[in-house]
Amino acid sequence: MIKRGKKWPVAVAVMVIVAIFAGVLYGHYEKKKNSHPYEEFIVVDVFDSQANFQGIQSGWFAKVVKDKYNMELNIIAPNVAGGGDTLFEMRSAAGNLGDLIITGSDNGKLEQLVTAGLILDMSPYLKDKQIMRFERAIRELNDPVSATGIYAIPSELSGSSPLDPSESTEPTFGPYLRWDLYAELGYPELETLEDLLPVLKKMQELNPYGDTGNPTYAFSFFKDWDGNLMNNAKQPACFYGYDENGFVLANAEGTDFQSIIDTNSLYMRSLKFYFEANRMGLVDPDSMTQNYDSVFQKYQDGDILFCFWPWLSQSAYNTLSNKEEGKGFMLAPIEDMKIYSYGCRSMGNSQMTISIGSNAKDPERLADFIDWLYSPEGIQMNSAQMSGGSAGPEGLTWEMTENGPALTEFGVQALLNGDISVPEEWGGGLWSDGISTLNYKPVVLSDKDDNGYPYAYQLWDSVLEMNRTKLDKSWQDYMKEDSTMEYLKKHDMLVVAPGCSYLAPVEDSEISTLRSQCKNIIVEYSWKMIFAQDEETFYTLQKDMQEKVKSLGYDRVLEQDMKNAKEKAQAQQKIVERYQ
Repeated sequence: MIKRGKKWPVAVAVMVIVAIFAGVLYGHYEKKKNSHPYEEFIVVDVFDSQANFQGIQSGWFAKVVKDKYNMELNIIAPNVAGGGDTLFEMRSAAGNLGDLIITGSDNGKLEQLVTAGLILDMSPYLKDKQIMRFERAIRELNDPVSATGIYAIPSELSGSSPLDPSESTEPTFGPYLRWDLYAELGYPELETLEDLLPVLKKMQELNPYGDTGNPTYAFSFFKDWDGNLMNNAKQPACFYGYDENGFVLANAEGTDFQSIIDTNSLYMRSLKFYFEANRMGLVDPDSMTQNYDSVFQKYQDGDILFCFWPWLSQSAYNTLSNKEEGKGFMLAPIEDMKIYSYGCRSMGNSQMTISIGSNAKDPERLADFIDWLYSPEGIQMNSAQMSGGSAGPEGLTWEMTENGPALTEFGVQALLNGDISVPEEWGGGLWSDGISTLNYKPVVLSDKDDNGYPYAYQLWDSVLEMNRTKLDKSWQDYMKEDSTMEYLKKHDMLVVAPGCSYLAPVEDSEISTLRSQCKNIIVEYSWKMIFAQDEETFYTLQKDMQEKVKSLGYDRVLEQDMKNAKEKAQAQQKIVERYQ
């Protein structure tokens, strides 16, 4: 006892020294973790063709970027600013598109950016960086450019088969409706697209007002993403295995190609579908004047009953509390549908890339930032959303357990239950206000991180176990499957367009001019047709549109788009053969 007593102070002293040493080490680690080698604070102008927000990035993601790189992101978004191509052309003509540039590289745009001197060669800054694990894909994108170097990095890179869907538990497109109301009606059968309308009308009558007292509608549109056509009017074509290629709708198998203005095209069918919906009082009258953010808010408030994108309706309305009440959006099967799915792209998506502007003040820092976006940590942070996507910051929204990754209590509230206030040490404000506004996917989220777990937290075992709410059970019991993708695959209702990095060739200026004139007419008349006062006016507008664009040279542009669509189909077939 006496001997132990004499040794006790020594043991205490050792423990104290170890604790102090550990504390010093931890403090040094924390300081190192939160420090950065960039002394000068900079504001980075990000020209972002995909962003739905314009202004300074705020909240927790802004704090991460500030702590790591001592910089702030100022988002310049054509979708919000209006003008689309006009804003791109104006800034290009001024010789400064931005410091960071997220835009499409197709139709010769990458070559144009390089030859105009608007983007710089990143090769010196990316040497030995972890992003070069994707070197083969990066080289394939940049090799066709006339100048040697690395001018752009492709998005949505993947290590999976080109015939594997790039989506996780939900497809990109699909007929999603308020399942609780659909169930209340007794799950009426939907043989084809048009059968939705009487069902949606009954749902509206069953639930005439949203959660905040506003009138409900089946459809609510916005103009932000209109381009060669009215974006929202293209979406039903994706229920039948088609997607757009300029003025062409091409099916996923590469066996059928439609001109969008053909009277019997799926695009015209969609316009007629929405026209009928509007006559039935199912289309939100604000559609012509609102933007994406307004539409998102209406979904959050329960004002809209149908959606062609699960990532919009489910992220806005399928909070954990709503789902536990049995309310929310789930896929309702249309018997003749075959939903278009994007296959995984080992060479990435060349139609959306990231580059550094030639006038950037600190290109080395921006290259470091791009490298981080493609790192496991960057992917988790940048691709986090309100619902779906990746999980966000480790330690805040999720943690690694002995059974794999799992959401924290904070993560459950932030990702599954709508929103939550963020602790001050993580940047403060609401979780939703801090989500990355880049709207850019470096890799496919169904791919796995260094620990072998998918970036998409919805695929984690721990989260799949949580999908047992009243809403989930209602859908699973009726559909006899655990997830939407399982159901679609089992019932042959999914068609995968092979993942391919095909880039359309440079478009000559004459074609571009003709395209610009034609697409303005197509978009303008598409909106008018939906809101036409009667069927006679609808068909008169359709005929006027067809005649006007043909007189403006539509057929010349269509010929080019058809050629490109068929070349893309051939490239997709080759990539499958090469992979196999």
